[in-house]
Order: sequence, then C-alpha cells, then structure tokens
Amino acid sequence: MKKVLGGFGLALLAIVLIVAIGLMTWEPFFAREGVAPDGDRTYTAQIVRDEFGVPHVYGTTDADVAYGVAIAHAEDDFTTLQDVVAMSRGRYGAIAGQDGAAVDYAYHLTGARETAEREWPKLPADTRALLDAYAVGLNDYARDHPGEIKLGKLFPVNGIDIAAGFALRQPFFFGLDRYLGPLVEGKPLPPEYGPSLSGTSTIDDAPRIMDDAAQEPRKTADAGPIPMGEDAEYAGSNAFAVAPEKSGGPTILVSNSHQPWRGGVAWYELIVQSDEGWHYAGANFPGSPFPFLGHNETLGWTNTVNTPDMIDIYKLVLDDSGTRYRLDGEWRDLEATDITLPVRVGPFTLPIRRTVYRSVHGPAVKNDKGAFAIRYGGIGSIGQLDAYYRLNKAKTYDEWYAILSRGQIPSTNFIYGDAEGNIAYVYNAAIPERQAGPDWRTVLPGDDSALIWQDTVDYASLPQYLNPASGWLMNANNTPFLAAGEGSDLSPDSVSPLMGVELKMTNRGLRAWKLMSEADRLDSDTLMRIKYDTAYEDAGYIKRMMDDVRAIDPKQHPDLAEARRLMLEWDLTADNIGRADAIALLMVREFMASSYQKSPWPDAAEELRHSKDHLLKYFGSLTPPMSELLRLRQGDVDLPLDGGSDTLRASTTWDVDDDGRLSVKHGDSFIQWVEWLPGQRVTSRSIQPYGAATTRPDSPHFVDQATLFIQHRLKPVHFWREDALTHATSRKTVSSQR
Repeated sequence: MKKVLGGFGLALLAIVLIVAIGLMTWEPFFAREGVAPDGDRTYTAQIVRDEFGVPHVYGTTDADVAYGVAIAHAEDDFTTLQDVVAMSRGRYGAIAGQDGAAVDYAYHLTGARETAEREWPKLPADTRALLDAYAVGLNDYARDHPGEIKLGKLFPVNGIDIAAGFALRQPFFFGLDRYLGPLVEGKPLPPEYGPSLSGTSTIDDAPRIMDDAAQEPRKTADAGPIPMGEDAEYAGSNAFAVAPEKSGGPTILVSNSHQPWRGGVAWYELIVQSDEGWHYAGANFPGSPFPFLGHNETLGWTNTVNTPDMIDIYKLVLDDSGTRYRLDGEWRDLEATDITLPVRVGPFTLPIRRTVYRSVHGPAVKNDKGAFAIRYGGIGSIGQLDAYYRLNKAKTYDEWYAILSRGQIPSTNFIYGDAEGNIAYVYNAAIPERQAGPDWRTVLPGDDSALIWQDTVDYASLPQYLNPASGWLMNANNTPFLAAGEGSDLSPDSVSPLMGVELKMTNRGLRAWKLMSEADRLDSDTLMRIKYDTAYEDAGYIKRMMDDVRAIDPKQHPDLAEARRLMLEWDLTADNIGRADAIALLMVREFMASSYQKSPWPDAAEELRHSKDHLLKYFGSLTPPMSELLRLRQGDVDLPLDGGSDTLRASTTWDVDDDGRLSVKHGDSFIQWVEWLPGQRVTSRSIQPYGAATTRPDSPHFVDQATLFIQHRLKPVHFWREDALTHATSRKTVSSQR
C-alpha cells in the first residue's frame, strides 16, 4: 500500500511540475512571432553625448536619425522601452501582472493593432520609413544585448508595432481610462464637465467658475452616477510664452510639463539633426522616434493637458441572447472576439480568457447594468504620427499652424513661440461635431444612429490666441478663457457649449494669470520667479479647505486643537520656510484631488487627524521642516524638495516610504526654457529631476541633474552642433547590420 501511495505521490508531483513549467513557459511559446521591417536598408547615425549624457543624434537622412534615437534611448532605458513594446503587442501582463493585463485588455478592446494595420498604408512613405528605422534600432539593440531582454519573442518589431503603441496610448491622454475601468467593473462613471457658463471671465470670477463647474450635471447610466478609480492621479503642466515687447528682449517659451518621473510616459531629452532639415531639441516618450515638444531653429511649442468633452457613452439595447443590438429598429450582430490575457503572478504566467466587444459606435463593454459602447475623438486614427513629424520640421507659424489644424493630434493645448516674435495658444482637440438637442452630458441611447457622430468640429472654432495685446500667454491645465490677461482673454461665449470646453481653474492657473497680469515686464528673471512660485491663492478648493479647518470645533476634537491652530497659521505657501508647510502639504493633496477629479469632498477633521498622526509617528513633531518630509529620491541620492500639489513649482504626487518621507514621483519633470533674441540664434536651457539614464544605476547620468533640479537651476542645451561637439563626453557611430 505504501508503495502504491508513494507511486501516486510521485505521479502527482510530476503533474504539478509539468503544470508549473507550462505556466512559466506558455506565453512566449504561443505569442505571435514578431516581424522585422521589410527591405534591406542600412541606417547609420552618430550619437554624441554631452556632459549630462543627453544624446545628440545626427544622420544623413531622417530615417538614419530615427534609428540612432532608438539606439540611444535603449542605452539609457531599455527596460521601459520593452514595456512599451509589450504594450504595443498586447503582452504587457506577462511583465507587469494584473496591471499590465488591464493595459492589454484596453489594447484589444480599442483595436489598437487593427487600427495600426488598417491606417498604416495611409501614412506618407517618409513617415513610415521613420517608424521602421526606429524599429530596426530597437531590434539591433535587443540582438546585441540578449541578457537585457525581459520577455521571449518580444523582438523583432516593425513600424506597425510602433504605430500600434501610439494607437493604444492616444485616447488615454484625454481620459479614456476614467471610463473604461468603471464600465468594466460595473461601477459609477466619473462626472463630466458640462457646457460653458455664459458671461465674461475675470480673475475674480475664476474661483466661481471652478466651483460652479464642479456642480455641473453628471453623465449617468441606469446604475446612477457613472468616479474615477482610486489609483487615478492628477495630471498637470504649465506653459508660458512671452513676446519681445513684453519681455524687453527675446521671445520666451517655457515648457514645464508635469509627467511621471519614471515609466512609459516619462520624458526623455534628446537633440536630433539630419541633412534633410530635421533639427530639433526637446523630449519624447519611450516608443517615439521624434520629440513631442521643444524647439527647432525658428520656432517651438509645448503642451498642457486639456479636458474638452471628447468621449460619449451609449447604452446598447441587446436582444435576449445578448449577441445582437438594436439600431434604427434593426438587429445587428455585436462583434465578439475571445482573447487570452497573460497575467504574470510570481514565476508563473496565467492565461486568462476574456471577450471584447464592438458595435458600430466603437468599443463595447458588458457589465451587470447592461452593455455600453464608447466613442471618442480621434477614434481609429494614427494621423498624429505624421503630424508630430511634420511639426518638428515646420519653419514658420503659418506652416506649423497648417499642420496642427489638420486635427490629427486628438488633444492637448499647444503654446507656441518663434524667432519672429509670434506667440500663440491653440486649444487643440478633435472634439466631436455633435448635433444640438440631445443631452450629451448623459449616457446616450445606443439604438439611434443619428447620435453616432462622424466628424469633428471645425478647427477654426476652437479657442485660440495669436499675439494677444497683453504680450503673454499661459496655461496650467485651466480654462482657455483665462490665458492672456484682462482685455485679451477670450469669452466662454465664443465657443459652442456642445464642445464641453472646461471652465475649471487650477491654483497654478490662478497664480500664473495673476502674477503675469501684475508684471510690468516679463523678463527672464521675473518669469523665472513666477515659474518657481510656491504659493496658493485663497480661493476655490483652498479657501473651502481652510474654511472647513476653521470650522473644526476644538471642544469636540481636542486632539486636533494644536494641529488646527497650526493650519490656521499657514501662510499659504509650500516654500519650506513656514512652520505649517509640512502639515499643509499633507492636507492639500486630497482636497485638490476632490476638486479636480470630482471625488467626494474630504472631511477636514479626518484629514487633519491623518496628517497629524503621520507627522507625529515619523517625525515626533507637527512642525518638521517640509524639506525633511518631501524628498527627491533615486538610488543613493536623497534630496529636499519644495513646492506642493498644484503650485507652479509642482511636487504633485508621491509614494510614502517606510520612513514616512514622501518620495515624489510626479510633478515638475522636463523643463525647457527657450529664447529667441532678434538677429541671434536660438538658445535654450533644460533640466530633468534625475538624469538621462533613469534606469541605469551604474551610469554617471543616473541622477546627475538632481542637485540642479532642487536648486531651481537649468543646464545648457547644446542645440548647435559645434557647441555639442565642444561639450561632448562621448561619440560613436551606430549602423544597422541586416
């Protein structure tokens, strides 16, 4: 009997081992084989790195440069590039587990691969060549560094793979994830900003506009109000442009994006130059062959996130089988595709089966409330790939605007400056052209084809400024109707309320508008002080928060009496000077998030108690210097930071480390300061929180910009080739061998 049981145990162990090996190896084995670009073209580029390791990539053709961009970026951050490639192949769950599988589900649901394959032939030949060359660069690096590869059969890739990555990420920049998550889980959807209020907008109105916008009607489904996920973060950026007559000298363009400091949408700085006229300094995201913002010899631009109403949700009427939906009185098949999501759990990768749906409206989701379809601006397009490439090479405002006005970049504000002294702000968005009548702020009936819009609004109807009388422009993720100063600002009545253009004011927007309006001259020194401002206005959510703190009754909450007194002493800054800065830093973030994300308004007593307890637990005091609490941490570097959530000097979100310190992970990221003086060549400066090689701890450029960053200092951008060669610390030529 013992022998029988022993044999059974060995057999069972063998089965377990076979299953374990299968779960560890099935995903690469069954994954679709990658395909390299067609043809036998050879690419050659020179990569010159300056004293901060920033790559300057030179080539005879634009495609040569794109090849070199891929090699340079892989040298600095191949791990993140692989994540992006995995996303573009629907395999990110095999690397990042459940979070990655959620991205893969969105990849299949939105049809990113199908969009890229369908639209690829429509791209101009030189744009396709650029993407293929970039793919070859990634393939060559992967071939030469097999020990760094995280996932089998991830390479080779081709230009369509790169395009699929763009198609996947494109709608998430204007908030598609805010709807997909709740719809998949059957939870309430987030509230939308409603149509514009009537009337003029002044700085005195700004808090009213922000508060009134929070009360706009919500989009609702049968389940009730449809809320942003708990993990959602506030995204932001600042942008400034000043004309020569206001600066007293140069045209000034300041790019001050607020992106995560690591990961797939972290900025990577580079300078590119070819013999075909491509010469640009700026930054891109992993997976892009060209910069998204920065400057060339004659012009430049930066971006901030805008939030027009870009997304509509329809409730489908299904038949009893759940396989057909009604449209205009007829039944149509609901497209259903079974997919397998790889989900890494420890050493194993589990195959999880799911079904994705699609109707004529767009991607569709079933939950216990019914079936809902989603339609959004830019759906089914990858035209932004060509648009960004052309913008990089534009030489005049007219040329630049003609490219932008094609409407192929679905969202984000563009703030512009050039050598001729022009400044501009375009509220760029592919806003759906909706018919008047229906309430587009609610979930729409899915059985009426008249509600399925096909086009976007005329580009000229979008809010936009060119050379305002004030001589300056700004945006800090606030309404475009407060952008240029009193007398130069547009009226909310100038656009159709069907566009859903936001009215909200951020604290950064309030501060920038006020400080720039008050300045007689916006020279570089004055603008620099504004950019690094750490103050809050006593308005909007800050005023409401402080009123709530004031209303806390010390008799009912005696344990909060000291913390309450401290908060009421706060000087409304995050400059590391005041005694209350640390506790205020902890308090502000939740109230800001509630205001901007429309999540439930926090209870002031609970938040104050949480903040008090945190400081006492980790610092033994309610008044530690804020610089002891807020830190820039990377490897062995641990430095003090200033600024807060929603100050112009932004330290927006953070992780709470084991020692109670706040390790910033999102805020001021790539900053670039560009100036054109009449008759002189463009000059620029820049900074990053860490360095050029953010995932290479052994690199001297892993964190070599950090000290400058915390000191509010910028480093030179060696835009001109002779300057780059003078400051070069390394040079090498890379060439494809196929």
